[in-house]
Amino acid sequence: MRRGTFVRWGVPIAAAAVIGGAIGAGPVIAAVSGEPVLPERSAQQLLADAVAATSDKGGLPPMSGTVQQTASLGLPALPQTGGESPLSLLSGSHEIKVWYGGADRFRVAMPSQLSETNLIVNGDHGWYWQSATNTATKLTVKPGTSLEHQRPTPPPVQLTPAQAAQRLLATAGKDTAVRVINTAEVAGRPVYQLVLAPKDEGSLVQEVRLALDGETYVPLQVQVYAKGSAEPAFQVGFTQVTFTPPAPENFDFTPPAGAKVEEKDLSELGGAEQAEKHAEQAEKVAARARVVGDGWTTVAVVPFKPEDLKAGGGSPSTGGGSQAGVGALADTVLKAATPVSGTWGSGRLIRTKLVTVLLTDDGRLLVGAVTPEEITQAAGVK
Repeated sequence: MRRGTFVRWGVPIAAAAVIGGAIGAGPVIAAVSGEPVLPERSAQQLLADAVAATSDKGGLPPMSGTVQQTASLGLPALPQTGGESPLSLLSGSHEIKVWYGGADRFRVAMPSQLSETNLIVNGDHGWYWQSATNTATKLTVKPGTSLEHQRPTPPPVQLTPAQAAQRLLATAGKDTAVRVINTAEVAGRPVYQLVLAPKDEGSLVQEVRLALDGETYVPLQVQVYAKGSAEPAFQVGFTQVTFTPPAPENFDFTPPAGAKVEEKDLSELGGAEQAEKHAEQAEKVAARARVVGDGWTTVAVVPFKPEDLKAGGGSPSTGGGSQAGVGALADTVLKAATPVSGTWGSGRLIRTKLVTVLLTDDGRLLVGAVTPEEITQAAGVK
């Protein structure tokens, strides 16, 4: 399990970003009828509560629990790239365990069938343990720096369904219908559900459900439903959670006898230096990109060629194996693409439950959570 993958599993913080992006989205519709489990609150009140509960000033409360991600995007059969590949998160179910005592005191564990990977941060030191290779890496930082600020972050160009949902919510506004459900439950706790549904028929999204804990207002679950589907195409959330400080021993680690012990500076694992490189790369992509449409039917247009897709994906934080996996995924997806043409030209169309992609023969990549009709219409805007 690479460090970048662990960061993508920062569910409470990532979900908070999604909530923040939804602020100002649409009119409020009254809570659904029925015997309420929680006092009624408007969408604006809940959004403000969620931001306050996860702000830098207050910080997340101490907590621990089990998080599960499930993805059913309707992709073609993915190549087998190994359990540690980020591509494995695009389908099936995956589980992690988290202990959070503060920004500099947390633990994330991802068990698999025959092994377990742990990332442990305890004040000014940390450990990265891989039972499959019996390797323990002691994490150090340069003198005068904080372990918290040296933590690696995933490349901005790596898109996951959660990030796609965040982008959709960030652009939601007057074209969004918002309602509040105060009778739901997640991980055995009463929650408020903010339900955001696009009014535009050109969107593939039926609705996005954001569950906030009824007591702490911490985001506990994000669900994205595609049109015509009774089950969420993407879901990430707690299946068990406790809002009490984790026991101190959860943050202690001693390498087992016989383990290979290494020591690395966090910058070697993709820390601040790599984050800066990723930011520069993202700026270059943004400079070349343009946007057609707005809100839920936004389509991004980027100069692109199929060979770029096959060559991309490798990064210091994911390793060469991930690059090979992205190339294999590109081959699989391109083979499943449908030839299309129109007044705008010709190309190949790829549609999943939530996203449509158009690769045009004149060197453009169009991506959006929209219908094929919407994306081909966008292709005619030059």
